[in-house]
Amino acid sequence: MPGERNEDPRVRAYERAQTVIGTERARTLRDASLRAAALTRRGLSEARALTVLRQAGMIDLNPATAGAELRAFSELGQLGAPVKIAALKHGHRIGLIDELGSLSFAELNARAESLAATLARRGIDHSSCVGILCRNHRGFLDITFAGARLGARLLYLNTDFSGPQLRDVCAREGVSLLVHDEEYAEVLEGIDLPQGRVLAWSDQPAADPGDTLEDLIRAGQGLPTPPPPRRHAKVVLLTSGTTGTPKGAPRSSSRSLAPVGAMLSKVPYRAEEVTYLAPPMFHGVGYSQMLLSVSLGCTLITERRFDAERVLAAITAHHPTALVVVPVMLRRILGVLERSLNRYDLSSLRIVFVSGSALEPELVRRAQVSIGHVLYNFYGSTEVAYATFATPADLAAAPGCAGRPPFGTIVRLYDADDRPVRGAGRVGRIFVGNSFQFEGYTGGGHKDVIDGLMSTGDLGHFDVDGRLWVDGRDDDMIVSGGENLFPGEIEELLATHPAVEEAAAVGVEDPEYGKRLAVFVVLRPEGQISEDGVRAFVKANLARFKVPRDVIFLGELPRNPTGKVLKRRLRELHDERIGG
Repeated sequence: MPGERNEDPRVRAYERAQTVIGTERARTLRDASLRAAALTRRGLSEARALTVLRQAGMIDLNPATAGAELRAFSELGQLGAPVKIAALKHGHRIGLIDELGSLSFAELNARAESLAATLARRGIDHSSCVGILCRNHRGFLDITFAGARLGARLLYLNTDFSGPQLRDVCAREGVSLLVHDEEYAEVLEGIDLPQGRVLAWSDQPAADPGDTLEDLIRAGQGLPTPPPPRRHAKVVLLTSGTTGTPKGAPRSSSRSLAPVGAMLSKVPYRAEEVTYLAPPMFHGVGYSQMLLSVSLGCTLITERRFDAERVLAAITAHHPTALVVVPVMLRRILGVLERSLNRYDLSSLRIVFVSGSALEPELVRRAQVSIGHVLYNFYGSTEVAYATFATPADLAAAPGCAGRPPFGTIVRLYDADDRPVRGAGRVGRIFVGNSFQFEGYTGGGHKDVIDGLMSTGDLGHFDVDGRLWVDGRDDDMIVSGGENLFPGEIEELLATHPAVEEAAAVGVEDPEYGKRLAVFVVLRPEGQISEDGVRAFVKANLARFKVPRDVIFLGELPRNPTGKVLKRRLRELHDERIGG
């Protein structure tokens, strides 16, 4: 960055050489030096990742398994290999506990092999796109690992999408085969696919289920194992798509150890432990944590629908070391804990991994009281993958922060004119550089890129200790009467009121000021506060221009399946109740 001293000795050598051999020759040396420095940094990141993965128990030097692990990664890639390796190293250990019971890693691997053999006979291969519309259960893992063994493109569909959205996405992505839960059969009507549909889960025996995953797995038992695919599988995750057609964000199988090493350098997962996974696995957080759990040989506990009391009962019964949630799930878990003191045993938890939306400081403080200092806040996006991690130490010192980048990752702020923003507290657009970003939207287009760094679409600032804070989406900032308002500041304040469970703020049209602030408030059980009380509380703590004009009470905030508040729906509710 301009004004910063580069400590790389090769660059300093260039500066000395410039006075001796001339500008053109020096420029050539400088370019070569910087390229060499970049390669050195990449090599150091891979070496550090290898060390971290060994410490976590993901990689060992046991000659009995090392060769087989390398072959699996070479043949099946980062997505197809984990369950095969887990079966080699942890075969008899329980790999999954869902509502149908438990499966060992050996059984998970055998199911993937059998399903892949059947699908191969049906023509699914590296040129196919397999759509997956499933909740969290064994069928999700079955089709994921079977499809990866065939090198297919795996498209993970949001269970909240409407029929038109699903039709548009399946047509755009060229879906050959769709694997789905029975509850989505009606919304899938009218979607014709070359390879048809396969039922993954049914609550009740269907009169005419057609093909089911269990049928295909049984049919594949004893069939020859398909040869390694011509190319490794590719994953397509989708943007939220609350209106219009969701965008596809593809990502190829990475050959780098850095992405996993970066996470494990900040979050102390260890091999052969137990993880309860609550968020949907079609979303980036749930998907990545599922894959990490299998890669570490950790038992994965999951259920199709989130219920805070069932989660707490499962933690008490199975003693997981890690719990993965999004903030709204954490809020509901804490609500149960605060009403049911000493009913549940959470002493086994070393890690509560939180991601998916903003983590309010007040929620962090409540968690520290009820669960302990075990929270890890992850910030990233579908497009950039990972950006920063806040450890328990970070959250103790600065509740609500997004933390710091792991090794091999750059996070930088830019202003509206694409100039770097420097200095503690100064807000800018957040850009990230790492080794695992997406490849551009499948329907065309890309995120903004500056200096090789990719936009997250968020605004943020760094504090004096170098921790990142996310202030909100760059399109959520409200300009009212010439003043800039960030909804997150009002939301975080209202969450501290003893009567308020949660709140959301949006900008709505105003004929005089252009925009004005409206807040939507969910009260705690027995909580009482009036509209004027909300305004008075904000006025007593923030600047006058941040006091909301409109206050609307709701029983709950509208959210998508990953817990993000649907602010477009809030604006619609405002227009229905109050108008412009």
